[in-house]
Amino acid sequence: MIIFHVDTRSGVPAYLQLIRQTRHELRTGGLSPGERMPTVKEVVASLAINPNTVHKAYRELERDGLIEGRQGVGTFVVRCPDGPPPLVHARLARTLSEWVGSAHLAGLDDEAIESLMESALRSARGQGAA
Repeated sequence: MIIFHVDTRSGVPAYLQLIRQTRHELRTGGLSPGERMPTVKEVVASLAINPNTVHKAYRELERDGLIEGRQGVGTFVVRCPDGPPPLVHARLARTLSEWVGSAHLAGLDDEAIESLMESALRSARGQGAA
């Protein structure tokens, strides 16, 4: 089962953090179809956030067809987001981690690395690759 974390200093709304974490776990194999999501009450107790925040995240994930609430039983994962399977994500994550390590060794700080990544993403989108 997923364990959520909320960074109150990030500037990202808590409900979006929950959505992003769920999508990440689905893409990387941390969550699979059929698995039960934590109840709203469990999330609220562990994070000390408003229940409406959790409801909003779960509603959006349900609207996207990724989870499904079942009356009296709980909320379950029904499918993963479209895209490559978790093994492909894992391989690409390893490659990216190695690249980031090389960039740090070359003297780039996080801001410079983020700038390069943003440029690469824009370039790939322009070429129709992303």
